[in-house]
Amino acid sequence: MAEYVAPAVVKIVADQAKEYASPYFGYFFSYEKIVEDFTNQREALKSRKQRVDTQVDEAKRQTEIIYDDVDNWLTSAEEELKETQNLKDEIDRVKCFKWCPKWGWRYSLSKKLAEKIPMISKLLETSNFAQVGYRRPLQGIEFITSTGFMDSESSKSAFNQIMEAINAKGVNMIGLHGMPRVGKTTLAKEVGKYAREQKFFDKVVMFTMSQNPDINKIQGKVADIFGLKFETSSQEGKAEELFRSMQRVNKILVIVDDLWEEFKMESIGIPFGDEHEGCKILLITRRQQVCTKMNCKEIQLGILSEDEAWVLFRDKARLEDDCSTLNDVAKEVAAQCKGLPLAIVVVANALKGESLKGWRDANQRFKDSTHLYDEEVLGGVLEPLKLSYDYLKKGINQMTGNHIQMCFLLCSLFPEDEEILIEILIMCGIGVGLFPNFSSIEDKRKKIVEALKKVQKSGLLLETDGADTIRIHDVIRDFAHWLTSTGENRFMVKDTLEKWPDMDESYTAIALWNCCSIIKKFPDKVEFSKLKTLFLEGGRKRNRDFLVVFGTFFEEMKALQVLLLQCVSFPLKGFPSLPNLKTLWCQDCMLKNFSSSLTNMRSLEILALIGTEIDEISEELVKLSALQYIRLNLLRRIPKYFNYSPTHDEGIIFPPGLDLGLSGVEFEEEMNIPPNMVSRLTSLQELHVTTKNNLNLLELKSLSCLTALSLTLSTYQIPLEDFVLPKLQRYAIEVGECYGIIRKAFIRTLYIQDFSSSFSAFNNLFCNVEELNLRNVGGQKNIVPSIDEMGLNDLTSLLLKSCNDMEFLIDTKNDQGSTVAFSNLAELNIESMASLKGLCYGLSPTRFLQNLKEVIINGCEELQVIFQIDKPLMLSNLTELSLHSLPKLKRIWEVKPSHRAIASLQSLKVVRIEYCDNLKTIFSPCLALSMLHLQELYIRYCDRLEQVIGFGQEDEIIENDSPLCCWPKLRILSIESCPNLKYVCANTWTQGLQSLESVYIIDFFL
Repeated sequence: MAEYVAPAVVKIVADQAKEYASPYFGYFFSYEKIVEDFTNQREALKSRKQRVDTQVDEAKRQTEIIYDDVDNWLTSAEEELKETQNLKDEIDRVKCFKWCPKWGWRYSLSKKLAEKIPMISKLLETSNFAQVGYRRPLQGIEFITSTGFMDSESSKSAFNQIMEAINAKGVNMIGLHGMPRVGKTTLAKEVGKYAREQKFFDKVVMFTMSQNPDINKIQGKVADIFGLKFETSSQEGKAEELFRSMQRVNKILVIVDDLWEEFKMESIGIPFGDEHEGCKILLITRRQQVCTKMNCKEIQLGILSEDEAWVLFRDKARLEDDCSTLNDVAKEVAAQCKGLPLAIVVVANALKGESLKGWRDANQRFKDSTHLYDEEVLGGVLEPLKLSYDYLKKGINQMTGNHIQMCFLLCSLFPEDEEILIEILIMCGIGVGLFPNFSSIEDKRKKIVEALKKVQKSGLLLETDGADTIRIHDVIRDFAHWLTSTGENRFMVKDTLEKWPDMDESYTAIALWNCCSIIKKFPDKVEFSKLKTLFLEGGRKRNRDFLVVFGTFFEEMKALQVLLLQCVSFPLKGFPSLPNLKTLWCQDCMLKNFSSSLTNMRSLEILALIGTEIDEISEELVKLSALQYIRLNLLRRIPKYFNYSPTHDEGIIFPPGLDLGLSGVEFEEEMNIPPNMVSRLTSLQELHVTTKNNLNLLELKSLSCLTALSLTLSTYQIPLEDFVLPKLQRYAIEVGECYGIIRKAFIRTLYIQDFSSSFSAFNNLFCNVEELNLRNVGGQKNIVPSIDEMGLNDLTSLLLKSCNDMEFLIDTKNDQGSTVAFSNLAELNIESMASLKGLCYGLSPTRFLQNLKEVIINGCEELQVIFQIDKPLMLSNLTELSLHSLPKLKRIWEVKPSHRAIASLQSLKVVRIEYCDNLKTIFSPCLALSMLHLQELYIRYCDRLEQVIGFGQEDEIIENDSPLCCWPKLRILSIESCPNLKYVCANTWTQGLQSLESVYIIDFFL
């Protein structure tokens, strides 16, 4: 019995014991009542403990910390149930031996029970917990995951110095500096992780500053760690709230990564020094002068020793010990990397797999370029990076190599830490003339994507979470800027333009970002006779802070080929003559007299207007005979009565409020495209119109060169006849209100909603569609053959919702056995299909669902059987199954005896089944035996479920001594509210379940 209940129970025990035990014969004559009270109280305690256990399990799943009194109560309840189990067993034994004399055991047993009843009562009284746990404070993902820390002599020395400074009195700010990518951030994460694990601090928080810090984002991250919800919205207000919150915490370690300039921590809200002596700050910077200016205890992270560098280099280059000659050369190359981890990794990756001759050539090139090591900031990393850069051309012709390098250099024009859209890179690359030997945009796209992948594999570009973006590390970006500071390709990039810089005419590419926030005067005219690429951005997009630029600014840029504009406004005169402009990409801009300006851009091939306000789309487009690519996305039209035009004296910033939400100004969201205009754009290869429009789909028939198409269409724009686009390779077409879901036409997609007409217009698209989404589509009883007779064998993803006439995916009753259908389908999502009876009516076609990986079916009232397994490999790749609200479902799987040998769910990992009230069993034994990779099984609210593994049909019964299941990888088994459940498996499991971590079974009756 837990100590915390004992004192409180003493008096209760005494009082209630008197009631039952005094006088002496009370134990004898009150036996039945005492037994009944004891049994009821014990069962109530058992049920209450089960509920508290459930609450605790749920809280733990939500990563909550359980209160001590809850843990103590559960311990006491568990002990009480164990102690009283013997008494319960004794009561049961007495019932079995009626011939025994009753007076002796009645007295003894009654006395024991009477003493236990008040103990149990007290536990029940103290079991009503409003909350069983509380949210675990965030610790920072940097300190939970592996840091990849390399235990070198330099890092160990720096680590020890940092820990010594952290523990020293009077030191509140420590500065860790060193060369770029020498491992400073990794070391700082290791310090934070160690300090947290050793409980040196109550809180440890880490954030990145970078050259243009986002203070709001940083404040938000710090607030998350301290569990603070801001009451104010301004940076100053948040800083004060953070300041007060952090002062209430005794010991804090703040790690500030990538600091470039002296910075006042108070502006974020971080107290230190006299304001908070328990707060220590660790700064990470490349620049030692930052540490000096901020009065830090300075610690330098050195490079790797020669031996350490060789170990890392050998590992990354995958060199074998038995090739001594090659290794000797490789050691010389590794030595040229000067012990810098970044250089070692980049060079090793570049030379991996090279022959001995290749290694010798690389070694000689290092020796011939020693002048680069004296460069400021980048220092010794430049030559190793240049080697990797030069290797982009290895093994290919000179022109192709130059173009791959230009793909890399174009990435350096974008802001620091930007996730760069590959689509923009492609269009800029085409604009500057990359890969001219390929005539079509599609072929050039493939070559540029291929080039970017090569650059990425070389270590000069980084992956992002999205397949449509790429990123360049700031050190590599600095290296690219160094490369383009002289020579034929001269670039200038300014992340935040404070004043108009001094520039000469030699630049070929200029990128000026975030111009609106500081600069007060923009020049009317500049002379850049060699300029080919210009990126110009006003304020950041979320502020809609327009940069006003007059057409005269571009007059002396006759060589300009690529113009990318963001948050830029042009007054009434519009664009000047730009005879060589190939790519014009405008995002979040306001362009007056845009249509009339088009005549000044006769060489234009790429036109993209995204979130941009223009006067109109006019016939002038037809005069652009070279136009091959049009993208119109969320386009808005400037009303004719909106006639504001700034003067030169008003500077570059629009008056407050002049944005898309301007009071009293309504922007038309549907773009009017002149009739028969699109059909005359005969050179067009890609058309992407994802704003509301009046486009006549039949006009596309005249576009014989069209290879890519993205369209948002209303149902009335769909013609009754088919339109044939013989060269179309990629498309993304929305019909109806599809919630703005439009893909970037990298795959072939069709989204159709609220449509009940003929599908004949799409006949030539169904043959190779990869992603099909049908919502509220009427008049179709099946997909194959009603919508498409060929079987949709390129389809990988299918979503069906509220198509209430549809009964099956496929009807094969009249098939002669030659149909191949849905052979590549990987994702199937079906929701609210009122008439759906099954997936296949008749025998399954060849290769049916053999690549299916994920299935979600929800709210199909008539569905009784889902899968009819009658073909080899059917469902063999299924990994995840989710079924919800299928009230008439009798069987998930139907396997005839003749097909048991081919039935397999060998890849199935996760199963979720909820609200399937008519389901009695889930898996047949033959299927259960095949499920060697099942990891998670969740079953909830299946009222008639009797067995998880059982015999759904008499002909499924196998020998009783056969092992029915072996789920060696099952980790989680959760069954909730299945009142008729009798068994998980009716037979004894002879093996399996060795990986089981969690069993959760609640609210059912045996």
